[in-house]
Amino acid sequence: MTTKSHWQAALIEAVTDPRELLELLELDVSLLDQAKAAAALFPLKVPRGFIARMQKGNQADPLLRQVLPIGDEHDVIPGFTQDALDEAKTNPIPGLLHKYHGRVLLILAGACGVHCRYCFRRSFPYAKNNPGTAGWAQAFAYIAQDKTITEVILSGGDPLVMNDDFLADFTQKLGKIPHLKRLRIHSRMPILLPERITPEFITWFSGSRLKPVLVTHCNHPQEINQSVTDAMKSLSKAGITLLNQSVILKGVNDHAEILIHLSEALFSAGIMPYYLNLLDKVQGAAHFDMALKTAQALHWQMAQQLPGYLVPKLVSEQPGAPAKLTKMFSDFYTG
Repeated sequence: MTTKSHWQAALIEAVTDPRELLELLELDVSLLDQAKAAAALFPLKVPRGFIARMQKGNQADPLLRQVLPIGDEHDVIPGFTQDALDEAKTNPIPGLLHKYHGRVLLILAGACGVHCRYCFRRSFPYAKNNPGTAGWAQAFAYIAQDKTITEVILSGGDPLVMNDDFLADFTQKLGKIPHLKRLRIHSRMPILLPERITPEFITWFSGSRLKPVLVTHCNHPQEINQSVTDAMKSLSKAGITLLNQSVILKGVNDHAEILIHLSEALFSAGIMPYYLNLLDKVQGAAHFDMALKTAQALHWQMAQQLPGYLVPKLVSEQPGAPAKLTKMFSDFYTG
């Protein structure tokens, strides 16, 4: 019988019952009915280590707001859809998305370490996009026959819910495709469960001939503790490029001071701020949305107070566009 690693055990022990979450954080039980109803639409899941970074008794805690199911998720808002990015049109074979020139995204897992309430793939057809171990040969063949593809992105779900043996073997097969140059992993796990950054992970990820890039997902400086920083520094020491994507969310990080602190905290942990994404308009997440002009004003405040390399690009993703669209702040300069 295989012994579960610490990070795997932590995933198994994640909180999935809204009542338990409310009790752990000493919150009003009156929130329970709407939390249970919203969790029926999209289940609750949050690791206990992430809960430990939340403030007890504070319903407005920015980490809690990202994971607590609420009644607003039932609201049907015009312009918000289940497939906000129209990904079905960029899904030529199971498990593979080809949105942009030069790179493909592989849906390596349908599971995540946490269920973020604003997730743009909360209704993604993961079952139809699970080719199974044998079925990945079709994806490798797709990549091998298109020599314009130089980068593979492992996504999900979260690819780091998979074990290191599987990931090492998968990466080795990708490395045999001669025109590939980079392997990028998009994952929330290093922030949620920094214990996921095992020596085995570092060994296979940094040992491939493909240039390794890890893109974390962190939205608030409160998410970064010493364990996260230690894990990131071990990755950086191994030569792995570290970037971060955030989503600008009403009630979570919609203040310039928070975003500035986030960039500083990321950089202190060895991570470069990369993208600040506008909310993808997925059904159930409209309560996190904010006006473009408001987001641009916050971004402009960041630019005035931070060196340029700590100012992430403010971007949005639009179905059919050949790249993410940047939202520049030149309109705010009146000098």
